[in-house]
Amino acid sequence: MTKYIFVTGGVVSGIGKGICSASIGRLLIDRGYSVFMQKFDPYLNTDPGLLSPYQHGEVFVTRDGAKADLDLGHYERFIDVELTKKSTVTSGRIYDSVLRKEKRGDYNGGTVQVIPHVTDEIKKGVYEAAKESEADVIITEIGGTVGDIESLPFIEAIRQIHSENSSGNVLFVHTTLVPNIPGTDELKTKPTQHSYKELMSYGIKPDIIIARAEGIVDQDTKNKISLFCDIPPEAIIQSTNVKLIYEVPLVFKRQNLDKYIIKKLGLEDNDEISNEWEEMVVRYKNANLPLSIGLVGKYTALPDSYLSVMNALKDAGYDNGYNAEITLVNSEDLNEENYIEILKDFDGIIIPGGSGKRGNSGIILAAKYAREENIPFYGIDLGMNLAVVEFARNILGLEEANSTEIDINTKDPVIYDPNFEDNQTGEVKKRIGNYKVILNEDTLAKELYEEDEVLERHIHNLEFNKDYLDRFIEAGFIVSGYNDEEDLVEILELKDNDYYILTTFDSAFRNRPNRPHPLYKGFIKAAAKKRAN
Repeated sequence: MTKYIFVTGGVVSGIGKGICSASIGRLLIDRGYSVFMQKFDPYLNTDPGLLSPYQHGEVFVTRDGAKADLDLGHYERFIDVELTKKSTVTSGRIYDSVLRKEKRGDYNGGTVQVIPHVTDEIKKGVYEAAKESEADVIITEIGGTVGDIESLPFIEAIRQIHSENSSGNVLFVHTTLVPNIPGTDELKTKPTQHSYKELMSYGIKPDIIIARAEGIVDQDTKNKISLFCDIPPEAIIQSTNVKLIYEVPLVFKRQNLDKYIIKKLGLEDNDEISNEWEEMVVRYKNANLPLSIGLVGKYTALPDSYLSVMNALKDAGYDNGYNAEITLVNSEDLNEENYIEILKDFDGIIIPGGSGKRGNSGIILAAKYAREENIPFYGIDLGMNLAVVEFARNILGLEEANSTEIDINTKDPVIYDPNFEDNQTGEVKKRIGNYKVILNEDTLAKELYEEDEVLERHIHNLEFNKDYLDRFIEAGFIVSGYNDEEDLVEILELKDNDYYILTTFDSAFRNRPNRPHPLYKGFIKAAAKKRAN
């Protein structure tokens, strides 16, 4: 029977609820249990892909093309499971589904209410995820904090799930902040006590409290929380600040959180089947060779806008013994007068995805500099598109070359929107999610992947225009990866450069800390070689 773990947050947001959820998943994976994870967000947006990166950071994409909150990226990296659209739920999607059912007449003209109709829809999302994944444990994080008005239907829904299942099959984990007053080292438990009471007022009694604190939550503090919150001291776990976020599962493991969860859920206490994660953390913490990477993008004011890319760079660096120091460069700050001075000290340059017209001239200059100076370069999505535009203008002599996203009437649309039609519905479809990439022999990409065919995660609707392919090949590019179903270019590489690779897909989405992505590993090795020289 599937077990359910619900993770709620109290006191304040941003205390690491997503990392805590992912860490619990990692501990259970290492115990031999299969895990599937979900994120329930209370905002009314129906499409997280339309949210500003400045508000919510990057948009993560699942293997089946669902756009989701960046926490799903943490989940995938920690538990190494490819999640689906069942993993991401917003209030907007829930209400949209309920209202469409009402219009279809599914409720037979009855009054549509939050209880039971909205809560039933939320519960359906949990139960369907359990059925689809067939996982031993479903871990569901409830976004926001307890007491938020928009979170109440989710809180009520998980209370009902607890009532519908035996108590040994549902576990509630509550994350709180235990602050210290400025000028003293005394930790204050009162915010945790109030948050606990708030959750209890909705009919939910936490089984575990994870306390985030700057100082040490000593036994006396745990005993105090235990007394006021009616939770055993051993069920009060400290979440400390760590050098590497991948340490968090080990912090919890040292406090026997995995054993306590297994006991509470009535699972068999398997011996740990793998210590790979712990070995990885030790290796990563010892990686200290410096490497300077310039990330050129449009949303650098909020680093979380490029969270998956930055994690992939760090992971590939650690895996090779390097500490990749990433400098975010706002593309709007680059111009003809200063771009060389700003970029000249980087060992490698990477340009991730994005959209719109703003800052594109700076991205083109960065791609030009990397190409001319043989700086290891990786262009992803928008980075690929504008690197193609740069090459077309400066090498092929197509001075008006552009992407149709930027100029719909461009004379030379080297990047364009092919507007694929779905064979069954006839609707225009976008390539979002996992798609096949076939690798060509005698290419750097094939050497790095060491495979003939791979799946990669896409989040775009623009493609390389093959009408210009022969001219690109004659001028030095190689097609190292392609999709045979739609006859599309997936990977381009410049043969005269040590590392100049462009991809339509965002390979960071399939990067794992214990299995860094081959293209990022190759990029880091090339950057390290440049630094050594």
